[in-house]
Amino acid sequence: MLKKGRIDIWLLFSTLGLTMVGVLMVYSVQAAKGMEMIFLKRHIFWVLLGFAGMIMAMKLGLERLKTMAYLFFGLSLVLLTLVFVPGLGVKINGARRWIELGAFRFQPYEMVKLCLIIALARFLYETENKGWTLGRFYKPLGVVLFVQALLVLQPDFGGAMLLGLIVLMVLFAAGAPLRYFLPVVLGVLSLSVVLILKAPYRLERITGFLDPWKDPRGEGFQLIQSLVALGRGGLTGVGIGNSQQKLQFLPEVRTDFIFSIIGEEMGFVGAFVVVSLFVLFLWRGYRIMSSCSGAFCRYLTFGVVTTIVLQAVLNMAVVSGLVPTKGLPLPFISYGGSAMVMNLTAVGIVLAVSRGEEGTVYADKERFLKSIARRRLRREGLI
Repeated sequence: MLKKGRIDIWLLFSTLGLTMVGVLMVYSVQAAKGMEMIFLKRHIFWVLLGFAGMIMAMKLGLERLKTMAYLFFGLSLVLLTLVFVPGLGVKINGARRWIELGAFRFQPYEMVKLCLIIALARFLYETENKGWTLGRFYKPLGVVLFVQALLVLQPDFGGAMLLGLIVLMVLFAAGAPLRYFLPVVLGVLSLSVVLILKAPYRLERITGFLDPWKDPRGEGFQLIQSLVALGRGGLTGVGIGNSQQKLQFLPEVRTDFIFSIIGEEMGFVGAFVVVSLFVLFLWRGYRIMSSCSGAFCRYLTFGVVTTIVLQAVLNMAVVSGLVPTKGLPLPFISYGGSAMVMNLTAVGIVLAVSRGEEGTVYADKERFLKSIARRRLRREGLI
């Protein structure tokens, strides 16, 4: 059983462990390339900002979070549309996904992802007594379809698919009837085929995944170099800083393919430790969810924990050649400010759930009554 009034230490431990691995690997990648520590300094700054967000989320309280859920989601949608505004939106590698203000660059999608989970948790909480109807099931899907349309325009096809998958998983966990999912699944498959055929680079990614050696210098290059890195690591790795694949061989080593460098430098042992920390995170997160007495915190915790772990699984599956290449960062480890801040803030929400009942920052009735007694004594000048 979880102890009320205390945050879940093991969830925090797993988060800290993964974050420390991330700092170490960003340092290793940058030091090997002989660059100044600008990326490491930025990474540490985003980590610290993320932990500040974690503390703020814990102090905000679940009741306030529930009240402001739709407001936060609306704000995130406004930011998502601003990427299309000239002068604010920045186009990088053919995709318009960032807002840039001076030296500050932010990816609204990461905020949308978290705020959508919070808003969905509130919606399911508010409609729980009505039972499952078509309206209750398809209203959230209508909203996420609008968000997906904005993401596809950027374009961010993978992000749109991930967002839809997250919503479907939360609805499934909330007990939605299976018959409601069939039309959605068929529609998603049909739309996916159309989008893949419409954009040749998506089809090339799939063919590169199925047979990377067919185009070893093109679409298969990343996967081949990733597998070489994992293979070189062996049991214990070549040592921190001694990776060869990060020396202009493997692209995106700070972000999407950082797990490959972990496998090369730390070997199977290091990769196993990282996977174990994510398993610990998943276990403690679901333990917290199962201890919730209220629907809002159950749906919220499930959504946050599942999203983070799902991203980790997909990232590791990509670098291992189990699924087609998709630009997904490894949570808490990959370089990237927006994802780091939002993920750590999301952990703060789960930690807030772990320390008390839904809708209160107090752990239990006894502490609540003591706090009221202390306030009265202070007003009367007795303490």
